[in-house]
Amino acid sequence: MPRPNLREQILSAGYETLYAKGFNGASVQDIAEAADVPKGSFYNHFDSKEALGLAVVDEYVARCAPLRGILNDRTLPPLSRLRAHFEALNDASAGHGQRGCLLGNFGCELSNQSAEIRGRVAAAFDNWAGALARVIDEAQREGHVAKDLDAKTLAAFVIDAWEGAVLRAKVEGDRRGVEVFFSVIFAKVLS
Repeated sequence: MPRPNLREQILSAGYETLYAKGFNGASVQDIAEAADVPKGSFYNHFDSKEALGLAVVDEYVARCAPLRGILNDRTLPPLSRLRAHFEALNDASAGHGQRGCLLGNFGCELSNQSAEIRGRVAAAFDNWAGALARVIDEAQREGHVAKDLDAKTLAAFVIDAWEGAVLRAKVEGDRRGVEVFFSVIFAKVLS
């Protein structure tokens, strides 16, 4: 029977390898070497690289949960929570160089290759949009955000703008796109 800690070791190495190299840029051998396990051990714990990819998406969502938790901090006004959430995302992504958002990366790279990973990424985006929409709705009810667009539409747009800014930062090798995101979203869109 496989040892649970070995699965976690492979998952952790797979997470880092797939995030750094991309799904198609990393082989099972690369992941096994990063985990310091024989290639056969990979297949004892994951049926395929796609199965690992699904686990990596889940791991990414779990690692981002504390950043999403900021949205529930009722000691802050809604717009402050939204800004703090995106500032925390920005700080977290800045600590990883220009790797971008794993959800965005997998979405771009794998949406035509793996229906399962595409579905898992879409579910993660939907969950995130729901969390943002609740806070935006609260800000609208308090009169801090215009009501001409519903909260769900605004939340989807904010995520799309964030993902585009992060992608642009990755492509250009600097954070100017993210700076534009903050200035436009919080000065114009959510006002």
